[in-house]
Amino acid sequence: MHPLRPPIPWQPGFAALGPAFYTELRPTPLPEPYWIAASADVARSLGLDPHWLASDEALQALTGNVPLPGSRPLASVYSGHQFGVWAGQLGDGRAILLGETASGQEVQLKGAGRTPYSRMGDGRAVLRSSIREFLCSEAMHGLGIPSTRALSVTGSPAPVQREEIETAAVVARVAPSFIRFGHFEHFAARRQIDELRRLADYVIERYYPECRTADAQAGNAYAHLLRAVGERTACLLAQWQAVGFCHGVMNTDNMSILGLTIDYGPFQFLDAFDPRHICNHSDSQGRYAFDQQPNVAYWNLFCLGQALLPLIGSEEQALAALEPYRSRFPQEYLGRMRAKLGLADAQEGDAALLDRLLRLLAGGRVDWTIFWRRLSHYVADGALEPVRDLFAERDAFDQWMLSYSERLAQEVAGLAGDLMLKTNPKFVLRNHLGELAIRRAKLLDFGGVDTLLKLLASPFDEHPGQDDYAGFPPDWASRIEISCSS
Repeated sequence: MHPLRPPIPWQPGFAALGPAFYTELRPTPLPEPYWIAASADVARSLGLDPHWLASDEALQALTGNVPLPGSRPLASVYSGHQFGVWAGQLGDGRAILLGETASGQEVQLKGAGRTPYSRMGDGRAVLRSSIREFLCSEAMHGLGIPSTRALSVTGSPAPVQREEIETAAVVARVAPSFIRFGHFEHFAARRQIDELRRLADYVIERYYPECRTADAQAGNAYAHLLRAVGERTACLLAQWQAVGFCHGVMNTDNMSILGLTIDYGPFQFLDAFDPRHICNHSDSQGRYAFDQQPNVAYWNLFCLGQALLPLIGSEEQALAALEPYRSRFPQEYLGRMRAKLGLADAQEGDAALLDRLLRLLAGGRVDWTIFWRRLSHYVADGALEPVRDLFAERDAFDQWMLSYSERLAQEVAGLAGDLMLKTNPKFVLRNHLGELAIRRAKLLDFGGVDTLLKLLASPFDEHPGQDDYAGFPPDWASRIEISCSS
């Protein structure tokens, strides 16, 4: 037997909070479901029997067509700020939580049909966005970046209207919790302080127990919670910036209380390095440009602090709890960039050395991932010309390389290259790679999805014979438009 069926029960989990937090309902079935892909790694983490995962029963259950015994499907309610504007009540408009497994992981179906929180939406997800979310969830995990995971993605010929008629799909995604900043904003905005406290106590007890013991006598657990969430968020944003990941829609309802990357919509990994790159076609003002992400995260944390203020009880304490983000992010970011440069020890001039490099990369619009991988091979193997070939202004690059070489000489010989090859990935989920896999999937050929899943699960490995997946993007890649519409 597999753990998603009796005798191993589901845990009460989020459902124990009570009906003020959700609506119980079942997913809406889809006709003629078919497998697109599944993650064996996520299945193992859940203790799933691989024979069951390959069955028609699993296909039907993970599409939402049949219930899993013992589960209590529900859609949660939350609110939030979208593009900096208060949007009021939102909620799981197309995601239905099946429940929490005995392993402490929540399983949620995205694209499972309308809920009371769908507003004017149809509750569905389309094949292209579902494949992107499935692949990027697993790609981020492969990179070591905290993220929701994806167990499976299934498809159906059922039509879904977006800019054009597309077909439906469902992602089964997994996380310890899908609670967002917006859950707290919802009850604070409605002045439902009892519910706000119940939610905060649940999060502290389940995920941040150290906040209850750190300052119990002062009754300041909620300020400690805000601080802890801020520090996790700082670490997450440092990882995003270091790998060149653009989220694209950092609304407060898309911010995880656990510091996970959540809600993969108009995301992108940088091609040419442009600090002001906007990956979301819907973001006309550039609010969520790549270089704005750390500041937006702080703004979102400020909104969370406002929501928690009735529990913290003091604006001064709330502001103090937010302050560590402002120091933790630059520390984490510089530490990760040092690792990308192969610098194990911190020195005073490292920030200036990095700043000079980033200016060179931006000025030449140098490919972010390829530069770092080639630099890693230079340090490991001594091949400099492939790195120099990336720069039109060779003299400026050579001057930087002289400074870098002098700094690198102060590190332990032979260790820097190995560190860099384990830090700078060869493979990331570029937009054009996802697009090519999606085009094949529309023809019911899922080989492209399978190949990407394997490469992205171990992105630091060389994978001989797969260099095409690590090359420069084609010219047409810059014309791919990703928006919030999916």
